[in-house]
Amino acid sequence: MEQFDRKVTKIGNSYGITLPAELLKQVGLAQGDDVQAEVKDGKIVLRKKEHVTLPEGVDAEFMNILNDVIKEHDKAFKGLVNR
Repeated sequence: MEQFDRKVTKIGNSYGITLPAELLKQVGLAQGDDVQAEVKDGKIVLRKKEHVTLPEGVDAEFMNILNDVIKEHDKAFKGLVNR
């Protein structure tokens, strides 16, 4: 696995990290793509955001609430997998 060392840079009221074009190409990211960031086991994980098209009649707000509930009870849901 190739390693890239970068510095955190102040951008307005936020902070950013530049990523080499070679790295973005390896993971299928390009300028303007949306990414999701999460903290997992003390590490920052970035991934390309998947765009989901909801079927007709499915409300986006309902899906957002459902997603929040799933995140909130993630441990319980995972515990039910093997039952």
